[in-house]
Amino acid sequence: MDTKQPPSALAFLQSSSLPMLVQEEIERLIMTGALPVGSRINESELSQRFNTSRGPIREALRALEEAGLVRTEKNRGMFVREISFEEADEIYELREAMEEIIGRRVALAITNDGIERLKAMVDAMHAAADARELEQYAQLNLQFHDILLETAGSAKLTETYQRLIKELSLFRMRALGGGGGLSVSADEHGEIVNAIASRDPQRAGTALRRHVADSRARMHKALGREPAAPSSSSALSSTKEA
Repeated sequence: MDTKQPPSALAFLQSSSLPMLVQEEIERLIMTGALPVGSRINESELSQRFNTSRGPIREALRALEEAGLVRTEKNRGMFVREISFEEADEIYELREAMEEIIGRRVALAITNDGIERLKAMVDAMHAAADARELEQYAQLNLQFHDILLETAGSAKLTETYQRLIKELSLFRMRALGGGGGLSVSADEHGEIVNAIASRDPQRAGTALRRHVADSRARMHKALGREPAAPSSSSALSSTKEA
């Protein structure tokens, strides 16, 4: 008689979801700068860190490569991907237009509880800024915009936005880290919440667009580049406000 028992549903779920959990954690390390851009990824260290075999690590890294966050160099291994300044600048311009759409949608969909949740996030961001906790601030920043995406309620917008924002992670960290960027950014997020709380789609969209434009300007300053030319979306919005 065959005494072997089929794997339980829980065991199957755990084995199938492990690579995804590992992927999310490695992605978090990249997004917060704990794994710096250009750094070589050590599978053995990650395996020890997550107390798992290399199989789930490799599967997670393949998914991250498809997402554009890591790259493979022949005979050298896998590295955290670095995008060019020109590519980052182009993404910022696209993001300005997307954030304006998000702001307009959120202003119409947000609940009172949602506004209170955003206010609590801004308070936490100010605390992280005051303590100069760059990684903590970066994580809160991502969570804040994730809440906006969730509230906006557009699957396609979320998919496109998240891909772009992940590629921008290091440039945003460098811009935030200098010249009082954390405190300035936290103040801008407070202005965004106030605009959303007004339930005015145009005001909310404009606040988010301006925040991205200012973030883009901070990136230019941090990297010693010329100021960015106003994007077409900025020009259109300025015309509407005139």
